[in-house]
Amino acid sequence: MKETITKSQFIDRFKEMGREDSFSYEGKLALFEYLEQYEDDIGEEIELDIIALCCEYNEYEDLNEFWENYDKETYPNMDKIRENTQVIEIPNSKGFIIQAF
Repeated sequence: MKETITKSQFIDRFKEMGREDSFSYEGKLALFEYLEQYEDDIGEEIELDIIALCCEYNEYEDLNEFWENYDKETYPNMDKIRENTQVIEIPNSKGFIIQAF
């Protein structure tokens, strides 16, 4: 059984699971939009698992924060990062979310 949820409910689920600090508010909105588009692309609903999302995706404020965890020479720009993983850009921000790799 699947349930349709709104953006607000999606954000609330992070708080309910004690994961409200896993992503910024803007990051959660971008992740919600990405997941909705993904469902449309594959033609089926996905199960919302907040813990899995927090393990599978990481948010970075900018490339400098990303380079604290990944090699700057290997990933000098967003194009190189996109070659290795899914990147979800956060509108009106230098921030982005990646699928952890």
